Amino acid sequence: MTSLPTIDHDYEEQADLADEHAELGEEHADHRMFGLATFLVADGMTFAGFFVAYLTFRAVNPLLPDAVYELELPLPTLNTVLLLVSSATFHRAGQALKRNQSGQCQRWLLITAGLGLAFLASQMVEYFTLPFGLTDNLYASTFYAVTGFHGLHVTLGTIMILIVWWQARSPGGRVTSENHFPLEAAELYWHFVDGIWVILFIIFYLL
Repeated sequence: MTSLPTIDHDYEEQADLADEHAELGEEHADHRMFGLATFLVADGMTFAGFFVAYLTFRAVNPLLPDAVYELELPLPTLNTVLLLVSSATFHRAGQALKRNQSGQCQRWLLITAGLGLAFLASQMVEYFTLPFGLTDNLYASTFYAVTGFHGLHVTLGTIMILIVWWQARSPGGRVTSENHFPLEAAELYWHFVDGIWVILFIIFYLL
């Protein structure tokens, strides 16, 4: 009879330790998310510099090279649709993981990665069909620099998605319904990349 209080005390200590561990994990995740957000702000400023430079170039050179007016919209529009849909599928993956539906999460992640690869393939097709080369004029150089820099981000994002998929797929992996920071971080990065493309599409293709 005298051992019951001891057992209860042990359970209480274990519960307290578990709570402390959970709080530390959440705090660590918050710090990592803040670090990622800071990186994305800095990265966004780099893109903003590209956009401002291009818009300034247009303002001081109202008569742009003829190549500017020869850009076709079908492929860039398709790319826009691909990335917007991929943002939705990535969100579905996150929701599935939080519901502890690992299988559905993995499928949505693979679909998202496939859409990212489709975007990159479509971008390469556009490069091969453009009427101007990288060094033809300042506009061409700026266009390739900005779209290529964005394409690099899509490539890195796709790799991140596949890593998260592998971690969610592996037994005892780092991505679970209790630990979904890696997926949330990759999703935030992906939404950032998608948002940059929408701005790029408007500035370079529609204005």
